[in-house]
Amino acid sequence: MCTSLTYADSNADRYLGRTLELDVDETYVITFIPVGQEFSSQVPGHDTASYTAKHPFIAVTAPARMPTKSAPLGPNDLKVIEGLNLAGVTCSLLAYPTAGGVAEAAATTNALLEATDIGAWILASFGSVAEVKEGLKEQPINLTRLAMVGNLPFPFHIVVHDNSGASVVIEWQHGSETVHDNPVGVMTNGPEFQWHLTNLGNWTHLTNVDASSATFGDLEVRQPDSGIATAALPASNTSVGRFIRAVFYATFTERAGDANTAMLALARIMDNFDRPRGVTVDPKTGAEGISFQGQSRDASAPPTEYTSWTNLSDLAHHRFMLRTYDAFGYSSFDLAKLAEQDAVMVTLTSKLDPMGGDATAAMAPVGG
Repeated sequence: MCTSLTYADSNADRYLGRTLELDVDETYVITFIPVGQEFSSQVPGHDTASYTAKHPFIAVTAPARMPTKSAPLGPNDLKVIEGLNLAGVTCSLLAYPTAGGVAEAAATTNALLEATDIGAWILASFGSVAEVKEGLKEQPINLTRLAMVGNLPFPFHIVVHDNSGASVVIEWQHGSETVHDNPVGVMTNGPEFQWHLTNLGNWTHLTNVDASSATFGDLEVRQPDSGIATAALPASNTSVGRFIRAVFYATFTERAGDANTAMLALARIMDNFDRPRGVTVDPKTGAEGISFQGQSRDASAPPTEYTSWTNLSDLAHHRFMLRTYDAFGYSSFDLAKLAEQDAVMVTLTSKLDPMGGDATAAMAPVGG
């Protein structure tokens, strides 16, 4: 469903790579939010949670409703899936099918923040992971029930990184919120994050050093090629297998000396998590997952997850890059340049040049 990982260059600057896999087509909007943009989040029966953007940010968003002539989409309607702010904070929403049920919202009298708004709230409000952790202590979250996934209570977890290397995973089990420090900078999907860290103890044999010869009795044998070190990696596209592979690639890929080379290295890493349509199909014979309602899919065929898009974020130099399933190259957005604007700017991912390139100028003001 999703894989996210961080990569550090030789200067200790951080870069985030993330894929999103679904078995349906959705509408995605690249959205820029300027400083001063006002947001509100309303849970029925509770005070409105309101906040104003302190940090400009760019994000891949999904519309929460269909627009009409009398009610066009606004910033509150565009829900953040992946984003980067000018302070170098990223926020990623990843599917978490094992998430527990929702606690009763009436248990608190404070203004509640809908979980679907947590991405915009984090990117707009905080300049570090430490600030996010403090903010979560004060702001209760309502686990929104989502029609697009069968009215499940917010079956996602949130991953936040900053350029210092700090990272947290925010999860909810049976309505209880836990904020885990993330020492490996990697996340996929279920089970819960702590399970993934425990499972790493089963992979202490991993190394990037090839053992290309051995002796059995009096027979000495040799590999005909290099690369045997990766034979120990899990090959499946399950969340458990992808977590181990992501830790391996993030740990052992050589450290680039500059930002451009680092983004190229990260793109190469993320290619290892790219999934074409049809490589695996799920006839729903026992796998735990989420059934998304999207724009189109052949209902007569088993679902096949594929990489809808891959994102690369440069936390130190404010570059945000995206490659969709139908694209050959990455489209790049200069957040620092966009931050000179004082208007909300958008573009559909479907409108991006499939060959990639600088797409900053493709952003247009809402209503413009």
